[in-house]
Amino acid sequence: MEKSGSCAQENGKNIIHKGAKTIILRPGDREFSNGDLYSGEVKGSLPHGKGKYAWSDGTIYEGDWDGGKISGKGKLLWSSGAKYEGDFSGGYLHGVGTMTSLDESVYSGAWRMNVRHGLGRKEYCNSDLYDGSWREGLQDGRGSYSWTNGNRYIGSWKRGIMCGRGVMRWANGDLFDGFWSNGFRHGSGVYKFADGCLYFGTWSRGLKDGKGVFYPAGSKHPSLKKWCSSLEYDDTGKFVLSRSSSVNVEELRNLSTVTQSLSVKTSASGTTRNSGRISDRFQDGNWSTSDPPRDFSCHGPSSKSARSSGSGRSEGQDKNRVVYEREYMQGVLIRETITSSVDRSHKIRPPNHPKEGRARSLMTFLKGEHNYYLMLNLQLGIRYTVGKITPVPRREVRSSDFGKKARTVMFFPKDGSNLTPPHKSIDFSWKDYCPMVFRNLREMFKLDAAEYMMSICGDDGLTEICSPGKSGSIFYLSHDDRFVIKTLKKSELKVLLRMLPRYYEHVGDHENTLITKFFGVHRITLKWGKKVRFVVMGNMFCTELKIHRRYDLKGSTQGRFTEKIKIQEKTTLKDLDLAYEFHMDKLLREALFKQIYLDCSFLESLHIIDYSLLLGLHFRAPGQLNDILEPPNVMSDQESVSSVDVGLAQELSIPPKGLLLVTHEPNSVNTAPGPHIRGSTLRAFSVGEQEVDLILPGTARLRVQLGVNMPAQAHHKLIEDKEESATIELFEVYDVVVYMGIIDILQEYNTKKKVEHKCKSLQYDPMTISVTEPMTYSKRFVNFLHKVFPEER
Repeated sequence: MEKSGSCAQENGKNIIHKGAKTIILRPGDREFSNGDLYSGEVKGSLPHGKGKYAWSDGTIYEGDWDGGKISGKGKLLWSSGAKYEGDFSGGYLHGVGTMTSLDESVYSGAWRMNVRHGLGRKEYCNSDLYDGSWREGLQDGRGSYSWTNGNRYIGSWKRGIMCGRGVMRWANGDLFDGFWSNGFRHGSGVYKFADGCLYFGTWSRGLKDGKGVFYPAGSKHPSLKKWCSSLEYDDTGKFVLSRSSSVNVEELRNLSTVTQSLSVKTSASGTTRNSGRISDRFQDGNWSTSDPPRDFSCHGPSSKSARSSGSGRSEGQDKNRVVYEREYMQGVLIRETITSSVDRSHKIRPPNHPKEGRARSLMTFLKGEHNYYLMLNLQLGIRYTVGKITPVPRREVRSSDFGKKARTVMFFPKDGSNLTPPHKSIDFSWKDYCPMVFRNLREMFKLDAAEYMMSICGDDGLTEICSPGKSGSIFYLSHDDRFVIKTLKKSELKVLLRMLPRYYEHVGDHENTLITKFFGVHRITLKWGKKVRFVVMGNMFCTELKIHRRYDLKGSTQGRFTEKIKIQEKTTLKDLDLAYEFHMDKLLREALFKQIYLDCSFLESLHIIDYSLLLGLHFRAPGQLNDILEPPNVMSDQESVSSVDVGLAQELSIPPKGLLLVTHEPNSVNTAPGPHIRGSTLRAFSVGEQEVDLILPGTARLRVQLGVNMPAQAHHKLIEDKEESATIELFEVYDVVVYMGIIDILQEYNTKKKVEHKCKSLQYDPMTISVTEPMTYSKRFVNFLHKVFPEER
């Protein structure tokens, strides 16, 4: 056997010399041909029980073995100086243990298959500390990170980045409580300054973006306890836990269950290879316990601009009563209204606590547990439908695919059946309407069946959203915001099924159609006989850009306004609330109105007169305000947590031109169709009538399609309003990105009585709209849109 060192026998003992090391082999010890040594108990020819294994590179393991595999409790010391003490299973670090890295950073907590997974506590070499949940080696779930400079974040993490609900307290006393995404403040939240000032509002990628309220120090403001209670910390930012917030290794070990199923029989040489896998895994470049989390960014308080524009203006006024309603765009203050704190105090609501609306006229039983069951049933049914129809070879639809027999019915008992899985909901029956038609529509809209199913039926579930209309329908949103699911009245279901053949033909002939995209129609019958009907639609506002304004436009004035006291961040406004007209490229406008004419003609032929244009606006901050743009603290993806100083701010600039049209490059933009995207790339007159992309400096490059990513200039119309006399409108022209689609197409008016009733509610003359030719509605609708999108002269 080839040895890596010299061997001699002295006084009946085998002595091995390896460089400066001398090892004495006792009876039963074994030396391998590659220079590795094992000393301990064996079973047959395999290590089993207590034993010590020394690799030729100096790595040593001492502890439990099981059938030739490291399993149980033990200590592992690498030649580099890193060490681990704790649980092993099947040759892996698996269970609960403590790892001390070469740089003296220490992790104590749960492991799974050689990576940190579960509850754990890590103290970094620079004394930063993370205490909380890990997943696949990264912070994921609830956790607390403390920096040596005194800053601390407590809240949710995802893949090593602050994401979800959380609170950041800076060393200077400032505190932010709200939502985060990819390490940025993103969503609703409240910023509490050390001097007592408060700002309730919304953020996008670390910048104030949208409407909010600033309360100067000493003014009356809503209680912060409602905001803090859902995160389980008090208004000082301190965790309120039922157990210690630090991880105790012994307690964790008692709670953990270490599986032994990974153990496999190996030869003695196999032991060397499998055990060596541990030392290799922790020393290669893909895994390093010495590195703090990466891809992490946090953003320090930018209180300078906020205070200068808030507290300064409040001098000489009653600070106990005066507050400022503000609106920001990418950190730039564009509008401010001086109001009373008494008037505002009832409007502020904590995150995840939507306002209570009027009583719904449809399915008032869908509350709490019943609503939860309904969402589970919906997911089970759609998973069944897609899984059953997808493997069927594609074919052209036939007239029978639209008929009354084109239905699939399945019963889902709670305990499961030969065709359905067991589930945690209640028994229900599922009906799928025209499955082949909607399967082809999904393919026509270029949706992948697996992505569609995972978006709606994934583990993250569905979210109920408030209805913007008077229909009483309930809306659900998929976890990735791609799809909206709406409950239907029986009459709406009949209209949809009756129009389906024509709809299928229209969307097939016009890929740029603005009409709502339908992906499936279903019905759930609960065990007590209640029937609930659903339609799955694309979410028009599923975009990487924040939608600052939403409008439902019908071209009418009767009742088409929203009471100011009811307006919230995501309120859908109406015709009379629209204070802008939009100017866009000549060819973009021509393409828009060409399709609007086609879609309106299609709806006229179906006697549908009450449809709307759903309009979404993303505003860009005025480019001339670079010097007052709120500065976030942006961190490079290559930097680590330990290198971040969240108390400092860096400049962020916006080029003078907020929007830029350039020649379309398929490789530079995302060309994958979304749930609301299918059409071709549009051409712009300003770029030589070529297909174009839209560049938003510092944000994204986007493909311009009809109703999606369409650039325009919004000109603010001066409207006399005495109630708004305290409002300061800072700008009159904005760059905007426009999103739009035609919705509410399931109301059929095919009788004189229905037409007269609807015309009265819209303040139209019923004599001008006949049952056989409801063209006046579309004419008024289009004429109104001509005013909204005027032609350049």
